Amino acid sequence: MRHNKKINHLGRTKAHREAMLSNMAVSLIKHKRIFTTTAKAKALRIYIEPLITKSKVSNKTTEEATHNRRIVFAQLQDKYAITELFSKVADKIGDRPGGYTRIVKTGARLGDNASMCFIELVDFNENMLKDTKKVAAKTRRSRRKMSATTTEETSTPKEKATAKKVAALKEKIADTDEQIIDVSVDSVETIESKETDSILSAEEELVAIDEPKIVEETNLGRRKIDSNGDF
Repeated sequence: MRHNKKINHLGRTKAHREAMLSNMAVSLIKHKRIFTTTAKAKALRIYIEPLITKSKVSNKTTEEATHNRRIVFAQLQDKYAITELFSKVADKIGDRPGGYTRIVKTGARLGDNASMCFIELVDFNENMLKDTKKVAAKTRRSRRKMSATTTEETSTPKEKATAKKVAALKEKIADTDEQIIDVSVDSVETIESKETDSILSAEEELVAIDEPKIVEETNLGRRKIDSNGDF
């Protein structure tokens, strides 16, 4: 009985399994993504992530770095993959504390209906990195905003439609209020201008009425003086 034995033998002997995982690890380091079955991908993740951790030599001396290179080379047996792992891959995953690979299922394989997937290095998928950068930082929200968002999320399409109609009506009412205010301002200005014009015209009429009286009085005084002959 194989109680508490979690190793997936993958239907192969130990030598065959180690050779297969070594070749798959080399392919993943070189190409950054490979397509395989889900069972092999999970076994490869357990195999390759300790080797990638060995490649992070930023805080280590040259002796430790060379020692780690020799340990990884004993597993992979490929000098090109070692140089790629300790140069480009190590620079990319230097700040990541584990979880260097991602498994994405792609469906079932035709023929034997095996579960298929692809396994890739996380830091070399540029599309996924762009999506994570676009995520906004968390900010403090007030209760009013949270309640508004919750009501928007829980509202039905009919409620959303009615809310849009109410907002449109409010905008129309605001526009009409602005127009009324403009009209009232214009009317006040016109009324004031009319009042001033009427006042000026009344003053002009009074002056025009008073002038002939003065002329007549002066003429009468002259006539009296001429008749008396005093002057």
